[in-house]
This record gives sequence, C-alpha cells and structure tokens, in this order.
Amino acid sequence: MTNSSSTPTGKKNTKWHVLFGGFFGYMFDAVDILLLAVSMPVIIADLGISKADGGLLATSTMVGIGLSSIVVGWCADNYGRRKTLFWSLMLFSILTAAIAFTSTWFEILVLRFLAGLGLGGVWSIIVAYISETWPAKQRGRAASFVLSSFPVGAGLAAFLSYLIIPSYGWRALFLCGAGAIIAAIYFLIFVPESETWKKEKESRKNKSERVSISEIFSPELARNTVLATIVASFGLIGYWGCTTWLPLFLTQDRGLSLENMSLFFVVLNVGMFVGYNVFGIVADKVGRRTALIWSFIGTAITLPIYVSMTGEMALLIMGPVYAFFTAFVGLMGSYFPELFPTRVRTIGAGFCFNIGRGVSAFAPFAMGFIAQSYGLVTGIMICAVFFCLAGFMMFALPNIDGKKQPTAAQSNLEAQEGN
Repeated sequence: MTNSSSTPTGKKNTKWHVLFGGFFGYMFDAVDILLLAVSMPVIIADLGISKADGGLLATSTMVGIGLSSIVVGWCADNYGRRKTLFWSLMLFSILTAAIAFTSTWFEILVLRFLAGLGLGGVWSIIVAYISETWPAKQRGRAASFVLSSFPVGAGLAAFLSYLIIPSYGWRALFLCGAGAIIAAIYFLIFVPESETWKKEKESRKNKSERVSISEIFSPELARNTVLATIVASFGLIGYWGCTTWLPLFLTQDRGLSLENMSLFFVVLNVGMFVGYNVFGIVADKVGRRTALIWSFIGTAITLPIYVSMTGEMALLIMGPVYAFFTAFVGLMGSYFPELFPTRVRTIGAGFCFNIGRGVSAFAPFAMGFIAQSYGLVTGIMICAVFFCLAGFMMFALPNIDGKKQPTAAQSNLEAQEGN
C-alpha cells in the first residue's frame, strides 16, 4: 500500500485545473449514464419492450464499464493520465449521441455497451489525478467535490429530459451526450500530465518495464484488491439496482407525471450533491474508512423509508435525505487510490471500482425481473441489503488515515501546497 502521507508534486495551479476539469468531466460521465435512466419509461413505451429488456440496456452499459477498467487503467498507468482521459471522454460522448439515430432496441444495446468502454475510464483516472496533485489532508474533500459532479450530471440529465422529451422525443435527448467533448478539450489544453506519473514512468523506462495488471494481485496488494472490489460491488449493486428504476417507481407506483418525476429527480440529486461535499469534509476529519461506513449504513436505513412514502410532499422531502447518504462513490474516490502505489494506482483503483460497476450491471436486469413479479418497491427495498453488506465489509479494509505519520518536512510542504 502506498504511503498516504506522500506529498503530491507539480505546479500549484495544476491541482485546481484537475479539480474543475475533473468536475466537468465526471459530470458529463453522469449525464451520459443517467440519460438512459430518465428516458427509460418513454423508451419502454415507444419500443414496446419489457422492463427486463429495459434493464438489460442499463446492464450492457455497466458491462462495458467493467471491461474498461482493465484496458483504460493499463493505458493510463503505461501511457499517461491525460491522453487516456481525453480519449475516454471523446469515445463515450460520440457513442451516446449516436443513440439519437437508432431505431431498434438492439442498436441501443450495442451503443450502450461500447459507450461503457469509455465511461469506465473517467472515474479511475480522475481519482488518480487527485491523489497525485492534492495534499493528503485535503484529498477527501477534493475527491468528494469532483465526484459530487455525478449528482449534478444526474440532475442535469433529469432537467434536460423535462425540457426535451415532451417536445422533441427521447432520441433528441441523447444528443446532449456530446457535451463531454468540451471537458475533453479542457483537459487537453489546461491539465498537464501528472508529474508523479512522469517520474514513475521515467524510473520504469530505465528498467524497460511495463505495468502489469497482475501486480495488483501480488501478495502485498491482493487482499486490498479483492476486498475493495467486493465493497464496490455491493455498494454499486445497491445504487444501480435502485437508481435505474426510481424514475419508473415515481411515475408508475406513485403516479407522478413525467415532468414532475424529472423535477423530483433534480431535487433528489441536490441532496446527493450536498451529501458528497459534507461527507468529503467529514472524511478529512474522522477518516475516509469511517466516513464510508457511515455513508453505506445511512443509505441502507433511509432507502426503505423513502420508497415507503406515498404522498408527493413526503417523497419530495425524503428523497434528498436518502440521497444525502449516497456519498460513498466520492469517498471511494479518495480511499481506493491510496490502497495502491503510484505504479499501479489507476489500474488498482479503477479495477476495484469498475469491476464493481461491471458486477452491478446485472442489478437493473435482476430488479426488472423482481419488479415484474413482486413490484418495484420490493425490488428497490432489496438494494438496501447490499448497502448494509458494503458497510460491514469496510471493517476488513485498512484505516489509511490512521496510519499517517508525516515528517515535519512533509507537513510543511503540504501546508505550502494547500495554500
């Protein structure tokens, strides 16, 4: 495991470009993923497909994301963070926009899978960038802020669906996915390659070595790799199992119009945005592992309460409360990279998180079957069990913040870079 007290290197302005470039890059990542969820009720009705078939569209996206963790992580650790992130953003933006020109369920299925190959690389590269450019005492809040762009993107996707679908149809909505090209250009112009990676690359160049994925399964790293992957899998099974079907739950089970559902989804994501940033500050105070445990358990408690609500006002109030606790993705973004040394940081963190996303790919599909037999409420309730399991599994992983013992020189340098 890498020493979490190590000091990031590079120019002072770099960390701010990483922060804001990463925010908008991951925001468009969320937009492109959530466009499918918010348009799912209309797609199912328009194409005449079953709920299970609709769930399979979300599943194909997550399978592509899971597979991308190995390829994209390997490219980022061998060829650089910046170049790999640029092409990841370009790939999924173009392929998402292409859905506007489809006419069949199968065409959407293929494009969602291919877009997933690009979507999976964004999280792992951005969190590695943060770990290598921000001082250790600020990484929790920096990672949480950047990844809090996910609920912003989700809210934006819901708002765009509110504006576009009634007037122009669901296909026009997917053209908005091309917005990620803006983030790709920003990184290309303003964000330099990670100095930490460049030094590591230079040391490998002298030895004629390449990074291999097998290194994250070496005796000293295998335990962290396996346990972190299980935590990510449980957490993301719960998250995508319920998030994919919440729009249909609100419209079908609770009787909201498509327009009101979109607005409810925006409010829910406001709660998530606040939660990400509050938990980021909490993580820097009490430790990232502790904050992750609180996030998972809080989500497991509040989700069943939320889906038990029947009145529109109760749903409007309780939605942001539930979403507030779903900050674990942001917290994993500051925790997972420091389970691995710089050499395999992107592969390691990306493998754990994106394999978890790949495993969670089957949650929307499974929940679709459960919903057909037992109802959407039952399917969503089951997701709370996975949040609880993820929280308990965190106790088996190391407390990286508790192991910090920075020297006086390191503390002084981090204080300077934190200004």
